[in-house]
Amino acid sequence: MKNNIPYVILLFVLLFTSPELVAQYGYGSGGYGYGGGGYGYGRQRSAIPQVQETPKAPEPKTAEQIVNDEMPGIAEALELNEFESAVMSSVLKKYLQKRIEMQILELSPEQMREGMEKITKAQDEELKAGLPIEKYEAFVEMQKKGLQKTQKERKRQKKRKKKKSKD
Repeated sequence: MKNNIPYVILLFVLLFTSPELVAQYGYGSGGYGYGGGGYGYGRQRSAIPQVQETPKAPEPKTAEQIVNDEMPGIAEALELNEFESAVMSSVLKKYLQKRIEMQILELSPEQMREGMEKITKAQDEELKAGLPIEKYEAFVEMQKKGLQKTQKERKRQKKRKKKKSKD
């Protein structure tokens, strides 16, 4: 029995100190609000590596989507009514689709230029037939200058007209 006394004392010390360790350091039941199974501190990591998804390249817009996006600005800049807007929209969609198809074919630069010239010529003829001549000429001018410049010029002209009418 004398030889067992150090072991018995050690057993009592362990029994009485282990609840203090659990209470003080959070060992045992997951600790600090983590549920189950003795997980320790902080965010746990999965053994399976997380793969970052590569962002997909945006799909190219269709001719219809491109024209639908641009048409309100064009109609405003050229002051088109609904009929003229519909005519222009359908013509632009038709010929833009042909241009996109030409780009997909990946022709030689010379063939591409010839094809684009033919498409542009056919588009111009169809727009001339479907729009009043002043609206067609304004559209051609807008193509040369760009939509934003044309819109700015129209706004300036409207402001000048308002100032003149007030004077």
